[in-house]
Amino acid sequence: MAHRFVRRHGHVGASPGTLRAPEVQRVDEVSIQVFRYGPDGCEESAASGAADLAPLVPQLGHGSRPMTWIDVVGLHDIELIAELGRLFGLHPLALEDVVNTGQRPKMEDYESNLFIVMRHFHHQPVAGGAEGEEEMVPEQISMFVQPGLVITFQEVAGDGFEPVRDRLRRKAGRLPSRGADYLAYALVDALVDSFFPLLEHLGERIEDLEEELVDEPTPESLDSIYRLRRDLLLLRRAAWPKREMINSLQRDDNDLISDETRLFLRDCYDHSVEVLEIIETYRELGAGMLDVYLSSMSQRMNEVMKVLTIIATIFIPLTFIAGVYGMNFQYMPELKMHLGYPVSLAVMAVIALGLVGYFKRKGWM
Repeated sequence: MAHRFVRRHGHVGASPGTLRAPEVQRVDEVSIQVFRYGPDGCEESAASGAADLAPLVPQLGHGSRPMTWIDVVGLHDIELIAELGRLFGLHPLALEDVVNTGQRPKMEDYESNLFIVMRHFHHQPVAGGAEGEEEMVPEQISMFVQPGLVITFQEVAGDGFEPVRDRLRRKAGRLPSRGADYLAYALVDALVDSFFPLLEHLGERIEDLEEELVDEPTPESLDSIYRLRRDLLLLRRAAWPKREMINSLQRDDNDLISDETRLFLRDCYDHSVEVLEIIETYRELGAGMLDVYLSSMSQRMNEVMKVLTIIATIFIPLTFIAGVYGMNFQYMPELKMHLGYPVSLAVMAVIALGLVGYFKRKGWM
């Protein structure tokens, strides 16, 4: 739960553009991975700081080759992020949003570059939960797009970008011959498509939970329902603004996005709409599960109360008979009967068996 709900604003009273490290440091060391690619091939390397990236600046611009993708993992090194901002002309307000994780997905145009914020989700074991129980943890991914260059900032290693890296290494598809806008599209599309395995996993959870609610609901089932609804809420909060952000990318007039890339963004927008529709469907199922749980528990309680009521009804006449012969009157003719005790027990047995037969004939047992 530490990473689900985070502070969405900077330090109170700080001037705009002030960089502060995130509240939670999610990696031990910041790593920088650099891809330089073109039709002739892809060169992959690691950088230790902004100084290693400085020689790339003169080679950037419209139509520049090779293209450059800088992937930064870890946000706690504020000095490094500030140096990258100065080196590549990144706006201070955008850098502030990079380190203030928890931003809603959005796109902002800073003239010389585009700033894009998206969210990615990881599965991790639930602290103190049962074995195999997992929860979704969100991660903010920030992206800068400018001529010849894409810079991404991630909170943790492990993302949805590996298919894009693989395409670059294999020189597959259109990516090696396209510009920075197409790389940005490929990264955005990879993050959108990463929702589908999550939704498939949630669909399996829903099916298992429905069977559990119908067969044998338990108090733990209610906890599972609330965790499911909470996960779906997190996905919805990420998917809804993401759809609007992609729509802005394909519709807004911006020189950094070519007309050809806008066609591909249209397909990406369709995927985001599909994701949102699935989430809304699952949310309706999750809301219905709570009603099913309450109905199932009420039905089980009714069954228990019916059994207890039948037992009590059978014993009411037996208690009456035992109460009559438990009175301390001197003149009770049956008290001196030699077979009085077995006769009274036989009468009680006949009454009990008669009631049981009557209840079965009525279908109450």
